[in-house]
Amino acid sequence: MIGRLTGTLAEKSPPLVLLDVGGVGYEVHVPMSTFYNLPELGGRATLLTQLVVREDAHTLFGFLTAAERASFRELVKISGVGPRTALSILSGLNANELAAAIGAQDASRLVKIPGIGKKTAERLLLELKGKLAPDLGPATVSAGSPAQNDILQALVALGYSDREAAAALKKLPADVSVSEGIKLALKALTP
Repeated sequence: MIGRLTGTLAEKSPPLVLLDVGGVGYEVHVPMSTFYNLPELGGRATLLTQLVVREDAHTLFGFLTAAERASFRELVKISGVGPRTALSILSGLNANELAAAIGAQDASRLVKIPGIGKKTAERLLLELKGKLAPDLGPATVSAGSPAQNDILQALVALGYSDREAAAALKKLPADVSVSEGIKLALKALTP
């Protein structure tokens, strides 16, 4: 099927984007985590895709990272979670945040997502346990040194979003050690 699209961004209207690929416009539904990281109209974008075929429609879903698409694929396997609900979940939590919530068995983070109640959150925790791993894909911030990469990964593993971790990382000295960097970043992240 259609696994990836690269083209010019012709329209953006959340959660739908129109990607012009060689003169053919593809309507692609994207989670908000992807939508906010897309270039301006007229810019080039590459989306990893998942085609969902239903009796009445063929719908294309797009993601910037392999982790987002893998999370989407795992979510739609769960009984009662369709593509729209999976898209809503990935709009509320990015792939790393979802993996952290599942790993910590934190239902409270899931019920904050519109359309996800307590029972659905508990089912997600049960059925996704051990299936999602945090991944720093191409759309996430990459740090300069190996120590900064380790600090960034540690903060994401602790449940901070990519944006929060990157903001804390910017405040650290360039030559900081991993352990000292994590301590300083945690101090910067706690009010």
